[in-house]
Amino acid sequence: MSERSAAAPGASGKDNQHLAPKSDIEISQAAKMRPIIEVARDKLGIPGEHVQPYGHYKGKISLDYISSLAGQSDGKLILVTAITPTPAGEGKTTTTVGLTDGLNYIGKKALCCLREPSLGPCFGVKGGAAGGGYAQVVPMEDINLHFTGDFHAIGAANNLLAALIDNHIYWGGEPKIDSRRVSWRRVVDMNDRALRSIVSSLGGVSNGFAREDGFDITVASEVMAIFCLASDFADLQRRLGDIIVGQTREKKSVRASELKAAGSMAALLKDAIAPNLVQTLENNPRHQVPQGGPEARHHGDRRDDPRAQNAWRRRQG
Repeated sequence: MSERSAAAPGASGKDNQHLAPKSDIEISQAAKMRPIIEVARDKLGIPGEHVQPYGHYKGKISLDYISSLAGQSDGKLILVTAITPTPAGEGKTTTTVGLTDGLNYIGKKALCCLREPSLGPCFGVKGGAAGGGYAQVVPMEDINLHFTGDFHAIGAANNLLAALIDNHIYWGGEPKIDSRRVSWRRVVDMNDRALRSIVSSLGGVSNGFAREDGFDITVASEVMAIFCLASDFADLQRRLGDIIVGQTREKKSVRASELKAAGSMAALLKDAIAPNLVQTLENNPRHQVPQGGPEARHHGDRRDDPRAQNAWRRRQG
């Protein structure tokens, strides 16, 4: 038996990864996670009363606490830009997580800020979005699936507006929306090609006026883009009210605020807008401060978002 093969059974952790590779989920499930309240306190200096736990290892940070940091000095931002991943899967997330762990290892104060995964790609060819190998954020399964329910809230807000539009048309409310010119689509956070183009309101008079409709994936919706761009709850509600849902027969734009939809939509997002907090395999903080989903986040530059700025302030030095 060679020295190499003899050493393999006794090797452990990363030393053994090249000789007996573990899958991403095996590595993730073997992680020794710390309670998220401890990570927030020890790594970020956030008191426990400002952390809303979602189980032991996930949490949300109070918007009131984030607002209280506005007067602090800015930290430094390192942007890991879009790159083509290697065949093994090293891309933006693994690079960002590895860089964060490396900076913390040499004594720097660093956290990584990533987008939330979408269920569509998770169950498609792409797979999950929590990193890979020993550069992962955990709990990986929770993050890749329902996480803290943010995407479900965004989908519900989007589809609430769709329901209000059809109800408005059914009852002939003012302004009178031309059912042929409704631009607002429903969403589902899944890759479902059968729903891309449909006919809705079939089944008789009581179900409304039949019209062409369709579904987008939740993460590519306008509500997701607004969620990513909003700086606080009031700004979120204002932006939701500005959504153009369709046109009248005179081709005049109709906004969500004219249907009195913004308040109800914002109420569904009241918890989702608070940033999420999880950890890397090395127990360093992973924030989801401004990013939202992986598609709509490209609609705007987040450097002016107070939630992002305050995250950087906490890591100054």
